[in-house]
Amino acid sequence: MFLLQFVVVGLAAAFVLTQLFPARGTAPNGAQNSPVAPTGPASYATAVRAATPAVVNIYANSIVTERPLVVPENMRHLFPGAFGLGAPRQRINQSLGSGVIVSPDGHVLTTYHVVAQASDIQVALHDGRVTRAQVIGSDRDTDLAVLKIEGSQLPSAQFAEPGTLQVGDVVLAIGNPFGIGQRVTMGIVSAIGNDHLNLLTYDDFIQTDAAINDGNSGGALVNANGQLVGINTAVFRFGEGIGFAIPAQAARAVLDQILAQGYVTRGWLGLDYRDPPTPTASEDGAQSTAPRGVQVTSVYRDFPGAEAGLAPGDVLLHLDGQALDGQNVLRQLEAALVPGSSARVDGLRAGVPFTVNIEVVQRPSRGN
Repeated sequence: MFLLQFVVVGLAAAFVLTQLFPARGTAPNGAQNSPVAPTGPASYATAVRAATPAVVNIYANSIVTERPLVVPENMRHLFPGAFGLGAPRQRINQSLGSGVIVSPDGHVLTTYHVVAQASDIQVALHDGRVTRAQVIGSDRDTDLAVLKIEGSQLPSAQFAEPGTLQVGDVVLAIGNPFGIGQRVTMGIVSAIGNDHLNLLTYDDFIQTDAAINDGNSGGALVNANGQLVGINTAVFRFGEGIGFAIPAQAARAVLDQILAQGYVTRGWLGLDYRDPPTPTASEDGAQSTAPRGVQVTSVYRDFPGAEAGLAPGDVLLHLDGQALDGQNVLRQLEAALVPGSSARVDGLRAGVPFTVNIEVVQRPSRGN
């Protein structure tokens, strides 16, 4: 009985202590028993309200001429399946897409492939108004185009600060999928700086798992604050949740040049090139720490590379002292060169080092 009374008194004392000093009841490793409050918002409605007024739906009409294949009437009973060319006919092809108003006076960023060859472009604003647009300029190498619609004090997108986007950030894709009207999808940033997709001349994509479908092209990719971080452009059809957007800062650079001069200025050396077939290795077989460079595949006659004496097979290692670790590095550095300036190229020809100076020219336009 004495032992039983002692146990009861001890349990009662423990209960009183836990009620008086609840903070002492901790989980292992010092973790508190109370659940951790979530840090993310429960809703992104504020970001959506901030961003959607600047996103528009685009309907681009073009006239397509085609010669349909038909079975000649007098041959059907003799040669089943025989075909001949019918009379030419024209039809209207409509391309659905999206765009982002980037200035209060009506400049709109969209993708080049949405408005390419369009003879009539209709833009539907968030408030229901529909207006015509004209193409101010385009840049096929980055799949971007700038439109102009009439208006003033229009809602325009706010660009996010450069360099703030990180893998894992929540993003919202806003556009007009399949022409059903403006829709919003949510995901995260899966990767940044994708430059090996070979989708464009200058690959530099944001990858996201936010749903992007036909009609979303040219629409906005925004962060959790509703700020523009990208222009939606493509989707990987053989996977799920793999979409791509052009970084907003790259789009802004194209926008500024088109508004200033009607086209984008890029340097060009008059070469085609690729990554070398195998990485450079030292004589003992160890992997070299030197840049792998790029291999010249063709040289355009009467252009800077040919005039400097470069030839197919040359391996270029440095451009103005900067290491060339692959073709995408050279492509970006080359584009940043000022036409009319001179660039120093260091390389190898049959293993023998060489250095040449090349006069930079404006990269030819790929046309519309």
